[in-house]
Amino acid sequence: MSRRRLRPEELALWREVAKSARPLDPERPRTPPDHRVPETTPKPSRRPRPLDGTARIDPFRVGQKAQDRAAHDIAPSLSEKVAADPLRMDRKTHQRMKRGRLEPEARIDLHGMRVDEAQAALQSFLLTAHAEGRRLVLVITGKGRRGEDDGPIPRRPGVLRHQLPHWLSMPPLSPIVLQLREAHLKHGGGGAFYVYLRRRR
Repeated sequence: MSRRRLRPEELALWREVAKSARPLDPERPRTPPDHRVPETTPKPSRRPRPLDGTARIDPFRVGQKAQDRAAHDIAPSLSEKVAADPLRMDRKTHQRMKRGRLEPEARIDLHGMRVDEAQAALQSFLLTAHAEGRRLVLVITGKGRRGEDDGPIPRRPGVLRHQLPHWLSMPPLSPIVLQLREAHLKHGGGGAFYVYLRRRR
């Protein structure tokens, strides 16, 4: 930064001002004024340092890293999330249910319903089933299908299917639901779910 010398009259004025000034921090030692003042030149902005070429890049084959990264970054599917839900029911009964060896005591088909209609119908169905002492019921949501033209904002296919775990985790259904699992193929596979209800008190 370039500096210029103070002219004698500027230096005299500075000394007069300095006599009347009181330090903000009295414990800080006072330093005599410099006879040079910085010129009012703008300070150059700091730019990020360019890469010097020393960054190490691992060798790769075309497509290999992209595939590995994609597989790593993909969020778990609904089926995986439901399957990973902790087991809260009897293990032997759970195994029989998963293998399709337990016959649902009641079923509801939510196909063709709007989201609000489906939620209301599901609540009524499960509360009634629980009041009647039923344990295993089947909820058919369908897998959902993608429309020919989703428009600029893509919509997730299978809205009811994805909403079901959320609905079951909230009152008034959460206190009566013990377990949720994807149905066996004989009962609809990925388009249906077993809902195992708690015992009525």
